[in-house]
Amino acid sequence: MTVLITETKLMNYSHPGIQQLLRDRQWALLPVKEQILQIYNFVRDEIKFGYNRADVIQASEILQDGYGQCNTKGILFMTLLRAVGIPCRMHGFTIDKELQKGAMKGWYYRLSPQEIIHSWVEVWYKDKWLNIEGFILDIAYLSRLQDKFADCPEGFCGYGAATNNLSNPEVYWDEGNTYIQKEGIVQDFGIFDSPDDFFAVHRQKFGPLREAVFVYIVRHLMNRNVSKIRQGTAATGA
Repeated sequence: MTVLITETKLMNYSHPGIQQLLRDRQWALLPVKEQILQIYNFVRDEIKFGYNRADVIQASEILQDGYGQCNTKGILFMTLLRAVGIPCRMHGFTIDKELQKGAMKGWYYRLSPQEIIHSWVEVWYKDKWLNIEGFILDIAYLSRLQDKFADCPEGFCGYGAATNNLSNPEVYWDEGNTYIQKEGIVQDFGIFDSPDDFFAVHRQKFGPLREAVFVYIVRHLMNRNVSKIRQGTAATGA
């Protein structure tokens, strides 16, 4: 298990910003269950759902951004867990882009790849691996979706969620698995010791032009739309 608590280039927990957070929250002093719960809640709700400039960025940058999606929130979550000595690893997938419809819309939805790189975190707790994915959508954003789609069928896919039960998804950690995008999974790439290992093999294939358009235009449009949804000022049409 030693390798699963080590620092890596992406999981840079010796960074001053990460270390200051650890001192402020005093997570190292807590029992393991409380460590996982408090770090999980921090990543879920205090790091808002949003789109960073790339998947492959360091935890310190994600923390500074204050927002993230599945892959970047996963990097930060793993970094904080490892910083307090809790073993964790990454499980890689792709998800269907339909899951992003609503958060991503119009011309940039049509131009996006059909399958999007996705991951969740596996955490070693009480002698077993738990699948942790429910931190992707902050509760403020998720609550708006639940309000807007209160009359939808149990199966829901869009706006960053893919769940069989939007009204009561598995996003509150209570010593088990958590999920919010699981039902959108297409391909399973298996388990990796670190996000560094995963992204060394699997990266989103945009091409230089589309990547630049995403970094400088699309993600800002998406973040603006997500913010409007969270504030309750966005229309729900795709």
